[in-house]
Amino acid sequence: MDTRRRTLLAAVAGLLGAGRRAQAQDAHADARARLVREVEAGFRDTAGETGRARMSPCVRQALERVQRHRFVPPSLVDSAYVDRPLPIGMGQTISQPFIVALMTELADPAPDARVLEVGTGSGYQAAVLAECVAKVYTIEIVAPLGERARALLAELGYRNVDVRIGDGYKGWPEAAPFDAIVVTAAPDHVPQPLVDQLKPGGRMVIPVGQQAGVQQLLLITKGADGRATMRRTIAVRFVPLTRER
Repeated sequence: MDTRRRTLLAAVAGLLGAGRRAQAQDAHADARARLVREVEAGFRDTAGETGRARMSPCVRQALERVQRHRFVPPSLVDSAYVDRPLPIGMGQTISQPFIVALMTELADPAPDARVLEVGTGSGYQAAVLAECVAKVYTIEIVAPLGERARALLAELGYRNVDVRIGDGYKGWPEAAPFDAIVVTAAPDHVPQPLVDQLKPGGRMVIPVGQQAGVQQLLLITKGADGRATMRRTIAVRFVPLTRER
């Protein structure tokens, strides 16, 4: 085969490869767009309970941008943009996108906010938060999950996320106080250390309840006087909040 023919074949192969990559990217973009529409419908359906009939622009754009298929096991990539939780190993799950969006929305993220997340898991919720706020501190007690999430978030360019391996019940005192706290595992009561680490005017979104029963997604707001008020939103189902032994 002469040099000219090899060059031509290489160019054609390159174009075909680029086309396949573009098609794959477009397929994920289309899937994310469908997911956003489903999540928007979920907001409308639960507005009476949550007080949120729609997503804010930053939360909507975060769902459009964050590549959920990167945060699930390879065997579940085809299900990444279905609006449901998925297993990620070690008895943990990646939350349903609607719940991720709702919890982010209820936290009322501002561009200059510093947010604590308890329960890094796959890193997906941290990535969504990172699209909307200045800094995310996230804690994961299952070391292999936390290390995997740290590596993936760095690979995806989320420089405004710090990951710690440890007991999220205790919060992250050195980085406190926080404008918002998002808890992605369910304790049977609201951890006082997290309330203490919330700024006056700050908001915490947390599922509370027994593992075997119905949990309530709570919105806790801290007043200027330091007093916390609680509002129930919707019933949810999360994995339990694990403590250090």
